[in-house]
Amino acid sequence: MARSRPRRRDLWVGFRPNGIGLTKPNHYLEMLRTVWENRRALPHAARIVREGVCDGCALGVAGLHDWTIDGVHLCTTRLALLHTNTMGAADHDLLADAAALRRRPGRELRELGRLAYPMVRHHGEPGFTRVTWDEALALAGRAIRDSTPRRIAFFLTSRGITNEVYYVAQKVARFLGTNNIDNAARICHAPSTGVLKHAVGAIATTISYTDLFASDLIVLWGSNVANAQPVMMKYLYMARKTGTKVVVINPQRELGLARYWVPSNAESALLGTKMTDLFVQVHTGGDEAFATAVLKLLIDEGGIDEAFVRSHTSGFDAVSDECARHTLGELAARSGVGENDIRRFVTMYRESASAVFIWSMGITQHASGSDNVRSIVNVALARGNIGREGAGLMPIRGHSGVQGGAEMGAYATSLPGNVPIGPESAAALSEQYGFAVPDWTGLTAEEMIEAAGRGELDVLFASGGNFLDVLPDPDLVEHRLGRVPTRIHQDIVISSQMLVDPPPGGVVVLLPAATRYEQEGGGTQTTTERRVAYSPEIRGGRPGEVRSEWRIYEDLARHIDRDGASMVSFADGQAIREEIARVVPFYDGIQHLATTGDQFQWGGTRLCEGWVFPTSDGKAHFTAVVPRDPRPPTGHFVLSSRRGKQFNSMVMRDHDPLTGAYRDALFISSHDADGLGVAAGARVTVKSETGEVSARIHIAPMRPGNLQMFFPECNPLIRAGVLDPDSKVPDYNAVVQVIPTSGTRQPAVAQT
Repeated sequence: MARSRPRRRDLWVGFRPNGIGLTKPNHYLEMLRTVWENRRALPHAARIVREGVCDGCALGVAGLHDWTIDGVHLCTTRLALLHTNTMGAADHDLLADAAALRRRPGRELRELGRLAYPMVRHHGEPGFTRVTWDEALALAGRAIRDSTPRRIAFFLTSRGITNEVYYVAQKVARFLGTNNIDNAARICHAPSTGVLKHAVGAIATTISYTDLFASDLIVLWGSNVANAQPVMMKYLYMARKTGTKVVVINPQRELGLARYWVPSNAESALLGTKMTDLFVQVHTGGDEAFATAVLKLLIDEGGIDEAFVRSHTSGFDAVSDECARHTLGELAARSGVGENDIRRFVTMYRESASAVFIWSMGITQHASGSDNVRSIVNVALARGNIGREGAGLMPIRGHSGVQGGAEMGAYATSLPGNVPIGPESAAALSEQYGFAVPDWTGLTAEEMIEAAGRGELDVLFASGGNFLDVLPDPDLVEHRLGRVPTRIHQDIVISSQMLVDPPPGGVVVLLPAATRYEQEGGGTQTTTERRVAYSPEIRGGRPGEVRSEWRIYEDLARHIDRDGASMVSFADGQAIREEIARVVPFYDGIQHLATTGDQFQWGGTRLCEGWVFPTSDGKAHFTAVVPRDPRPPTGHFVLSSRRGKQFNSMVMRDHDPLTGAYRDALFISSHDADGLGVAAGARVTVKSETGEVSARIHIAPMRPGNLQMFFPECNPLIRAGVLDPDSKVPDYNAVVQVIPTSGTRQPAVAQT
């Protein structure tokens, strides 16, 4: 139960209704814009909002309500995506000229309308020609039949994809003999899943959102929920009202986490809410050093929960030895955090009886992503902050469909149920499926593109996504995509990766997919807190000849092996859910979901409840991490990527209301700008070993020595092939130089 929420005058920002005059989102204007964008389909849009499960961030709102708080719950991320689900068909004649479409940015391509008919483009043709479904699938099927299992690959994004689609896709891939199937979870939280499984035996968030209201301390580590999960801001507001303290660990002092106006709460909407008690501004890549410093002080000052560590964990001595090898001054220098701020954090942590640690891409998308997560887990375990009310670990998801992807088995390194691939597990699944499941590890997302560049991939089947916008070094990605003889793109809109020219003798096939809300028989998604929620089929504006995505995979199998395809065919969505319940035991219950609001939470309210850990020895595992020194050479900076007004790589607006920046912004501290002799608005060239990008100076409260730019705009600066060795997540950071090219000033500067 949540504690009472008295009025907290000390949290008020001041009487500025809706933050008028400050740099911040205008939520009410966003709502009006949504109505205007969907004006031609308002009844359909209203049904989606009232009946569907949110296809924005992974906090999970069914209709207008969730399972955490009472009342209406709606966020601007969901509203921004609504038009994608209600717009009509694109003018498919435009696809006859691929070169002309390539000159349009991704947002313009998306706004052309829905992909409604199968299309094909052969090498040497200027664009696409409309074909029948049978013709398109026959082309795709022939290419797969003519290839071998290790030379075909499937990738699924999280864009509105349901558990049912993930499950059927992985089953079809393995029916075809390949484990080369991966999804967007690889590019975001792969380090989290792997580390949590080893450390505590869990593969997901260990708590429920309601634990936030019972916690003394919430630590947002490399996570900007005001941008990526705005629904969470209401949870933080309500937690703050009960006395919960909030710490943010990030290179930038994010304005949206400093103060926020929750639009659905009168007090916050009028007076604003101070959301954070302490900002800890680490160097990009300095998280391991900061965590080691925290552990060192806890050990030295008696802040470790000795009873918990002694009885319920292993590996702590190695962590203690590693901490002893470093001085606090050395760790402070590597982390970028002054010793006083390290001590302030440790004091807050020691004084908190319970704490929740939340992290996301700022932690995972590093070459050291797994070690970053291990460092956070070590800090949490040091005081027993897991498996009890108000305490736990939350790798917060930014995509509505991503949590279920690996759990359904659409993953290169695991089978359904997040079971590692190996001879025994493959044999067990083969017995259930009635066909041989391969026992070798498949290609991950980045590895698929690398294989394409080496000429080792004959067929790439992409369900949604856009490798050109998502992966580092887009020019190299385009070159590699252009070497794949057969590319099949299954999507709801047109994207730039569809327009990459096929190689000599090659072909590109476009398959029009139904949205989540149009899926035959409805579908389910799994939220960050492990809640599996049902979203019904919502009839309305289905354009042209779109098909449910799981049906397309079935149809593909029939065009490859008509006789054997019965082993991967389902009568309806209910039949898929019944099989999921049998094959993935912890998803038992999914078969009973049938209407809006139906849900269950796998694993219960909390994982590892009562400090019972489902590991091989029944204990939680510390792991010693050697802290890296992320500081760049003199005259260089460390640049990391960040989000603006966008959903994943889908840019919604050129202007980011949370920071006041435009898409070409280079976020830089005033100290570093002065050192370069540049003012706000000045044009600069940002240069790395991989490429260079033109940018405009945007003064921000950054840790000196660190820079940020929006992705995908900064992707040309990031070197491809730099992966976390354990999880294979790409590194989205670069060491760069900044070269002034003009002194032009920009009049608008973000207000603090």
